[in-house]
Parts: sequence; structure tokens; C-alpha cells
Amino acid sequence: MKVLITSATTLEIKPLLETLQFEARLNAHLTRYKYQKYKIDILITGVGMVPTAFLMGQTLQAGKYDAALNFGIAGSFQRDIPIGEVLHVTSDQFPELGAENGEYFLSLLDLKLLEENCFPFKNGELINENPVSSSTIARLKTVRAITVNTISGNENKIELLKNRFNPALESMEGAAFLYACLSEGIPCAQLRAVSNYVEPRDTKKWNIPLAIEKLNHTILSILHE
Repeated sequence: MKVLITSATTLEIKPLLETLQFEARLNAHLTRYKYQKYKIDILITGVGMVPTAFLMGQTLQAGKYDAALNFGIAGSFQRDIPIGEVLHVTSDQFPELGAENGEYFLSLLDLKLLEENCFPFKNGELINENPVSSSTIARLKTVRAITVNTISGNENKIELLKNRFNPALESMEGAAFLYACLSEGIPCAQLRAVSNYVEPRDTKKWNIPLAIEKLNHTILSILHE
């Protein structure tokens, strides 16, 4: 089985990388490994939706994959989600795509620049209806997320995002990954471990090591199935 695993940084999947058998460096961002029955290409995109979109498109055009997995950490809007919990993002969207009109935000749908169900969108959202078949993934809580260019740290902005989109998580790459996979019809899954809550920035409250530990434990559980 040939699998594409993507992450914004090597830090987020470092424990996984230490367990894989290196085979070849394909380019500056893509490395081939082997793990038990899997042939695994690891794509490190860098932070942000633009490099993620470009490198996903380039990689999916160059090779055929049975499944694609996106792993990373994220901020949570919901305080009932514990720090470190790993979640399955099944709906994602780009909340900043649109226009401001005074106090109001107009989405691409509002502006008539995007049809409601223009593939791969459904009512403006990217919904994963072709998830990777995995008992580990099936046990995870499914959530909605948003993908942003700037991590939210302003109370007014945070409340606006919560009211407009009701997201559980926020990342900087997720929707770009889903857009590419849905467009190519590849079974996929976006898994995120919560490292912090979305609030005015205070890194003392974050727990990135715990999130990475829990995330990679889940990744290895998937590969051991």
C-alpha cells in the first residue's frame, strides 16, 4: 500500500520519522520510506496553505497513492476538548476568502463568486466523504475546522469566527490538503492534536510536546492495523 503523509513541519511527526526505514530523498520536500507493509512518502510542506496547495498538487500529479494523511497540531476553540486530544477533521474551510463591508464579512458565496456546491465544495465547505478506512481513525471524534493565514489571537476576531463558522479547530494547512485530495478523489484524513486553545496568545499555556506525543501515538496505531 502506498501512502502519502503530509505535515507542515518535521517537528510534528518526528517520532514517526524515527521509526521509518529511509529509502530515498525524492526532492527538497518529499522523502520515501518503508514501514512494514507500507510504502510511505513523507511530504513536509512548510507552514501555510499556499505551499501546502502547491506541493500537494505537484506531488499528486507525479505519483499515485492509495491514501493521503495530513498530521499536525492545532488550536481549539472549544474548551471541552482536552489539550493533547487527537481529532479527525472531516469538514474544513477558508474563512478569510471574501470581502469586508464595514462591520460585515461577505463570503465568496455572498459575493456570488462561488456556487454553493461547486466541486469540491459543499455549501462553501470542504467535506471529507471519502475518509481513509481505519479503525483507529473511526474511533476519533470528528470535528469541523477552519484554515487561516494568521493564527487568531484577538478576542473580537475569535468571537466572530466562532459565530460565523462554529469551528472546533484552527490550522494553517488543513483545507488546502483536503481541497487537493478531494479534487483528485484520493481517500484521505486530516488528524490534528490540540496544542493550545484559541485565545489571546500566551505560549505558557500551550503544550506542544504532549500534542506531538499523542499525535504520533495515533499515527503508529493507524500503521499497525
